[in-house]
Amino acid sequence: MCYGTEFISRDLDLWAYANDVIPDFSRPGKPTDNGFIEAFNSKLRAECLNAHWFMSLADAREKLEDWRRYYNEVRPHSAIGYNVPIDKHYPDGVTSPSS
Repeated sequence: MCYGTEFISRDLDLWAYANDVIPDFSRPGKPTDNGFIEAFNSKLRAECLNAHWFMSLADAREKLEDWRRYYNEVRPHSAIGYNVPIDKHYPDGVTSPSS
């Protein structure tokens, strides 16, 4: 997890305990502890959060779901040879389930 204490809460602790999850926090000021999530967060911010106004929670959910589908089902990723992630996971062309 990034950012430590600003995302710590009683509910997160309870969920982690109930699901046998041990939280692992990045060291403050060390974003390279998890370069993959830092790269993803950068893309999410640049391609989605900075590109849209969210007028309501429902609107935010819809726009984020549209972006998630685009990111996983349409957008080529250089890390996997400019392929689309869903094609690597489901070679038969199955799309991700609706949420």
